[in-house]
Order: sequence, then structure tokens, then C-alpha cells
Amino acid sequence: MSEKQKNPKTDPPAIDSAADESSSSAATAKPRKRRKPAPSKKPPQTLPPWRVLLHNDDKNDVGYVVKTIVELTHLKEQDATLRTQEADKTGVSLLLVTHKERAELYLDQFQSKSLTVSIEPAE
Repeated sequence: MSEKQKNPKTDPPAIDSAADESSSSAATAKPRKRRKPAPSKKPPQTLPPWRVLLHNDDKNDVGYVVKTIVELTHLKEQDATLRTQEADKTGVSLLLVTHKERAELYLDQFQSKSLTVSIEPAE
């Protein structure tokens, strides 16, 4: 039989010594670590600020308003009292500044407690 007429069922496969060397060296070589993508040069985007405003009302007493502000926000009782007094004297006071989604959440929470608040862009 000539080399072109080999029987694949009975003849063993030919071994290419160059291929064998490269596969064995690849098996012993250390795996490459994947590189992390280069960090972006842009600073992270910050969300635009929104104000949460407390409005004066005649139906809720001061104690309830202060207690609700402390319950729903990060404000301490003294700060909540000052903001409640300001709303009582001037008609409105700034409770806090946050991003829009959280401001909307505060709006819903205060309304569920029967307090009047509004939100507006801070810029």
C-alpha cells in the first residue's frame, strides 16, 4: 500500500512530532490571565439633586409631624422639630435633598402619613 492509500480503520493515525511538541508545551504552559478592561477616564455620573419640601398644614399637630419626619428620614428629632417649626411659620421648609427616585419615594411615604410634601429639582 502506498502512503496515499492508508486504511483509517486498521492503520494507526500518523503522529506529527511538531504538533505533539506544541500541544504538550501548551499543556504545561501557565494559562494566560484575562486582562480587565481599562478603567473609564470619565468620572461616574451623579444623579441630579431634588428637594423634598414640607408644607404647613392645619390638620396635623407638631408632635405627629416631628415623629413622622424622624421615622421616615435620617433626621434627628431636633432637626425635625426645627424644620416643622419653619414650615409652620413660613409655610414651607426644606426637609432634605436627594436624587429623584428617592424624593418620589419620600413623597409617597409622607402622603401615606397624611403630611403634605412636594418635590422639585434642586438645580
